[in-house]
Amino acid sequence: MSVVGIDVGFQNCYIAVARSGGIETVVNEYSDRCTPACVSLASNNRMIGNAAKSQMITNFKNTVHGFKKFHGRAFDDPVVQVEKPKLPYSLCKLSDGNTGVKVRYLDEDKVFTVEQITGMLLNKLKETSENALKKPVVDCVISVPSFFTDAERRSVFDATQIAGLNCLRLINDTTAVALAYGIYKQDLPLPEERPRNVVFVDMGHSSFQISITAFNKGKLKVLATAFDPYIGGRSFDQVLVDYFCEEFKGKYKLNVRDNPRAVLRLHQECEKLKKLMSANSSDLPLNIECFMNDIDVSSKMNRGYFEDMCCQYLMRLEMPMKAVLEQSKLSRDDIYAVEVVGGATRIPAVKEKISKFFCKDVSTTLNADEAVARGCALQCAILSPAFKVREFSITDVVPFPITLRWKSPTEDGLGECQVFSKNHAAPYSKVITFHKKEPFDLEAFYSNPQELPYPDHRIGCFSVQNVVPQADGDSSKVKVKVRVNVHGIFSVSSASLIEKQKGEGDEMQIVSEPVVQNESKADDQTKMQMDQEGQIQGDHQNEDSSSSSKEGMAVERQEPAAGESKLKAKVKSIDLPIIANVRQLDSGVLSNFVEYEHQMTVQDKLVKERNDAKNAVEEYVYDLRDKLCGIYEQYITEDDSNQLSMMLEDTENWLYEDGEDQPKQVYEEKLDALKRLGQPIQARHREHEDRPRAFEEFGKKLQLYMKFLDSYQQKDERYLHLSTEEMSTVEHCVRESMGWLNSMMNAQSKLSITQDPVIKVADIIAKIQELEDVCNPVINRPKPTVEEAPDVTDHSSGAAHNGLTTKRGAEGKGDMKGSQQTMPGTKAMEMD
Repeated sequence: MSVVGIDVGFQNCYIAVARSGGIETVVNEYSDRCTPACVSLASNNRMIGNAAKSQMITNFKNTVHGFKKFHGRAFDDPVVQVEKPKLPYSLCKLSDGNTGVKVRYLDEDKVFTVEQITGMLLNKLKETSENALKKPVVDCVISVPSFFTDAERRSVFDATQIAGLNCLRLINDTTAVALAYGIYKQDLPLPEERPRNVVFVDMGHSSFQISITAFNKGKLKVLATAFDPYIGGRSFDQVLVDYFCEEFKGKYKLNVRDNPRAVLRLHQECEKLKKLMSANSSDLPLNIECFMNDIDVSSKMNRGYFEDMCCQYLMRLEMPMKAVLEQSKLSRDDIYAVEVVGGATRIPAVKEKISKFFCKDVSTTLNADEAVARGCALQCAILSPAFKVREFSITDVVPFPITLRWKSPTEDGLGECQVFSKNHAAPYSKVITFHKKEPFDLEAFYSNPQELPYPDHRIGCFSVQNVVPQADGDSSKVKVKVRVNVHGIFSVSSASLIEKQKGEGDEMQIVSEPVVQNESKADDQTKMQMDQEGQIQGDHQNEDSSSSSKEGMAVERQEPAAGESKLKAKVKSIDLPIIANVRQLDSGVLSNFVEYEHQMTVQDKLVKERNDAKNAVEEYVYDLRDKLCGIYEQYITEDDSNQLSMMLEDTENWLYEDGEDQPKQVYEEKLDALKRLGQPIQARHREHEDRPRAFEEFGKKLQLYMKFLDSYQQKDERYLHLSTEEMSTVEHCVRESMGWLNSMMNAQSKLSITQDPVIKVADIIAKIQELEDVCNPVINRPKPTVEEAPDVTDHSSGAAHNGLTTKRGAEGKGDMKGSQQTMPGTKAMEMD
């Protein structure tokens, strides 16, 4: 079973796998550890990753990048509308109001959802990990920003299904970093001791995230998170782009913003310049050849001036840091360390701002680019039964408070309660008890819309079905279980109706409601109580308390007050269906997307095979033509060489004209036709190079066996045990092989080098093997051992009891006393 962790970033993606007793980051087909989050669509296939990035300039209208921010967002979303003018490709509004990407694919205008585009990218990352692991990949853990809302997380989860992945968990970026940091620490405080509080700052290409995590031995608990989803490395790039656009407008009279290709090139150069300024404080040049209208442009920038231009973004870093410290209720003195990851944290001014706020030097013990992916792989290994990992529990938080609302006869017709507060532990479940006579709806939404980086605070509506009153007309007790799962997704996971039953021979007695922890202000028709539960063990406890057993019957118990008798009532728990209306792809639509992704993958494979066949023809043409004027020149006649050269030239011209786009079979036929002429020349060259060594080897074998025959004829005592018939067979085989070798060498010497050989190296090797099969069994037969003389035992002396034996020498000489030997562990005895 494979264990894969994927960090899907705004700009780049990283893949980490668990193997060889550790976690390692795998490389793609370009030997690059990072894969660009880029998808390029063409007339007959898709290019994803590095290949797509190379198309950003030449095929900018159909190369999609920076799409991570569009997950779960409507086309009219302010974030989408802000990003839309910056993109070289087109966005459009889908029928459901969501954001679509309009491109040209298979010579047709196509519209893809963000889930499909991300699914394409994940499919590529899946293929890369399979190539690294040499086995299929299904299970994975994928990172998402900690500020992603329910709709955004559901969108990413749908994308994983389109890619054919089984996502075990969507884990927050900073939580993955915390896991990668803490699981290897051997000096963490014990559970009963004061925890070690570590700040994790992740500033990537598009967002700024920060969390404070408490570590104890074997566990981590996220205390608080804060973020600014609109500031990142690209914000600093944009400052440089804006500056140079204005400079080039005045200096070269170029309106850069009107040319998408020029803007893309400028972005790439500004990103390189930003990275250089992180390591150099002196003036650095910016030079772009043929930038626009065949004009070369140049300028310069230094770090000091750059930081002055970025002061507005640097100031914004302080607000999330201040917020996370307040939410965690910690002081700066309680912070053990400040760990920074993400490419943008390499900017000296960013490091300085973070260090100054926490009054600590920032720590860079983690790999700034790969820490998130490594944490994802560790989480996947923990969740996978195929790996044995050190026990390490993870408690994350709910980033935004969540409230439930329902219809109620009082309170202006609505009742509501906050079920999860900000920074509430997650994953977590709660059971809410309602008293209802009919089906009802629960509307979930985020409590504080002003704090939400998302325009719509609604999560979804959950309809509890099949609710009916009790037999006596009273309201039925309905227990509803709400949960924020491991993905950070909120749901009403189950609902059950508690039906009162009469016991045999006993009157029905209704138990009074237990004391509730939180109770809403409601009338007799609607009551609500909260039963909190932990992550795993707590779930089971709460399910037990819901009065449900294997038989569907249980007894609720309530300790009576003083002076009251103990009351019992039998109840039956009936599961109720729930219809969820949330922002997520419909199952039918998702199935269609999965099928279409499979079709596109097959199409890509066919195009790759066709291109490989075409490249094979092109490569063979160039290779053979080069060798005809080199090492193959003496192995072909002048007329044949001229004819073959003409054929190669014709094939080359065909490749760049009519053969530009042909089926795979056509290229294979062309290659076969060329090989029919080229392979005999290649074979003559190979045979001419290898034949002398084969003849020499054959000659050495013959000399060895002839020397053996001479030794036998001279009565060498080593071979006296061999029979005459065997030696005759060996002699006949040696003489026959020698005659064959001489005849072949003579025949070959009469042929010119441009003719096919009369004998091939493979034939010589086969003849050597045949000779060895006849001679080696005879030569290597060992000399038979001399039979041992029978044991002589003197029964009267009791020698047999002492393990004493006698042997005759190999020559049969010597008396018994002279040949007397002692077995190990016995005492020597003289014999008369």
